[in-house]
Amino acid sequence: MKKITRIIVWLCSKFNKEEIENITIGLIDVLSDRNPEIKPKDDFKQKHPNYREFSVDPNPPLTKSDKDNEGEEQHSKHFTQLLKEYLEIRKKELKPVKHRNIANAVPIKTICPSCNAPHSYIYFNDGNKRTQLICKVCSTTFQLNKRFRSKTKYYCPYCKYALFKWKENNDYTIYKCGNKLCEHRKNKINNLNAKELIAHKNGSSQYKVNYQYREYHYKVEDLNHSSPFKPKVNLTKIHNTTHILSLVLTFHISFAMNATQTAKVLRDVFNIQISRQTVLNYAEAAAFYCHKFNFENKGKIDNISAGDETYIKVRGVSKYVWFFISAYSKVITAYHVAHTRNAKDAIITMIEAMRTKKLGQTLQFISDGNPSYLAGIHYINSLNKDSSEDKIQYHKVVGLQNLDEESATYRVYKQIIERLNRTYNYHNTSQGFRTMNGATVFTTLFVTHYNFLRPHISLHYNVPTPLDELKDLSTTPEKWAKILSLAS
Repeated sequence: MKKITRIIVWLCSKFNKEEIENITIGLIDVLSDRNPEIKPKDDFKQKHPNYREFSVDPNPPLTKSDKDNEGEEQHSKHFTQLLKEYLEIRKKELKPVKHRNIANAVPIKTICPSCNAPHSYIYFNDGNKRTQLICKVCSTTFQLNKRFRSKTKYYCPYCKYALFKWKENNDYTIYKCGNKLCEHRKNKINNLNAKELIAHKNGSSQYKVNYQYREYHYKVEDLNHSSPFKPKVNLTKIHNTTHILSLVLTFHISFAMNATQTAKVLRDVFNIQISRQTVLNYAEAAAFYCHKFNFENKGKIDNISAGDETYIKVRGVSKYVWFFISAYSKVITAYHVAHTRNAKDAIITMIEAMRTKKLGQTLQFISDGNPSYLAGIHYINSLNKDSSEDKIQYHKVVGLQNLDEESATYRVYKQIIERLNRTYNYHNTSQGFRTMNGATVFTTLFVTHYNFLRPHISLHYNVPTPLDELKDLSTTPEKWAKILSLAS
């Protein structure tokens, strides 16, 4: 209690009564989980820093073992060529295998898979088991009957040990390395503290020490992007003019006013009688057309893009908006409103972000420490197994301070997406949304405003995506009206 008492004394010496009341309200919000961006200190996490949680290893699994790779390299040399090289180096011929017991001879039809050496140069390499063979010419080991190799799908990137299927559900299958001598496993065990090490030795499975890989079963056509519902209001049959509709979008989206404020400004300043619900109806109808317009006109993606998710409230419950933004053009290339922060939502957002990439373009994605991004990167790269050029490079920026070289190098790009999140939250003047569709409607219109209407200081006050149709228009309502005409 002495520590807490000192903090109370310090607060009273630094702040007045009104400020302390505001601090108390903020702390109550944190304790009530109404502010998900701020979390109290996790005492359990401090005592058990290596407790099992969802994490993704940066190294994807191998699809071929070292022996497979070696065999491919050696296959280019025939055994006759290897025998000639042996003669030149050793000054003597390499003689065939001489068996003391004819029963130990390999089958006559046996051929080395690497150098095509005949059975006379091959012998059993595992004693009485007689399952593994070795070639005397190229030293390649292989099985007499391939019963196990064909069932192996992945190999550990650290010890080249075959991964086994550990867990499986409808969304993914987890493969695990069972090699107790794996260097990755040894390093994980060495990082455990004294209490964790005792629990691990007693058979506890609370700590993830073995290499694991999640193979996701998602089909690209089943990864549905969030989009506004078809509205009940038909924009061609509204009672007001297109100019009034454009004024609604200007004040509600571009000038960051909520629906009530927008209706009040239109009544008090322009003498336009319109209700708060009409503002929301017009926004919903406009977003339905702007969503497709955003995707069709966003343009190419830069080589470097940053991604992040920000919090919103839907009926008091935390939901998430995912963004990806190009580092140089400042174009929002993807947005997605979701219930969770899991890998599926990350995959949906990244696939949309890279949809307009050029052929052969190498992309680098920057994000925070959310493991869903890395899991999504592994999934997307697995779709392009045969093309190294189409694989995405990933970099992680962790924390507020540069504690590693990677964070120091790529933090400047992470700050771009953080600035976008602040801009989005500034325009989101509501205390929350009633439905997920309402959040999607607002996010869609915000992206339209950000990409096509909002001047950016780093672009010399040009918009991220300039349109020829908007060049000669000077006012924001005129530009909104033109965008709606192009979108519909």
